[in-house]
Amino acid sequence: MLNRLTDSLNFQAQALTLRSERQRLIASNIANADTPGYVARDFDFATALRNATGQSSVAERSPGMPKLQLATTSASGHLQRDGRPAGARTEPDMNYAAASQTNLDSNSVDMDRERASFADNTVRYEATLRFINGSVRTLNTAITGQ
Repeated sequence: MLNRLTDSLNFQAQALTLRSERQRLIASNIANADTPGYVARDFDFATALRNATGQSSVAERSPGMPKLQLATTSASGHLQRDGRPAGARTEPDMNYAAASQTNLDSNSVDMDRERASFADNTVRYEATLRFINGSVRTLNTAITGQ
């Protein structure tokens, strides 16, 4: 039962970490809007979250087939399938944004797109925080019995 509780909170914590990283990237893009030759960067949030939580996409597995895991003897001494230590965070795959219009200085930052992405990510970050707060509040109520 404890695994179900921690899995939900761990998922939301990973989402919060990725949202903050995406916010940092978007802010960097906005800050470099006037830098000649700067190429805007971003990442696909859904793919990064799947990779961070160890979930594979539905297309990668056959329907009805369970996800196979290796049996381990030591939780801290084994490597995961990508060769990194168990529990190490993976960095999201960064993508370059395509320029929506040509600029003489080869800068690919589109301020309208970046502002919209910044606002959208801010709202989603806040929603994730509220979800975590609600989950913790519910757990606290269940524990104290009030």
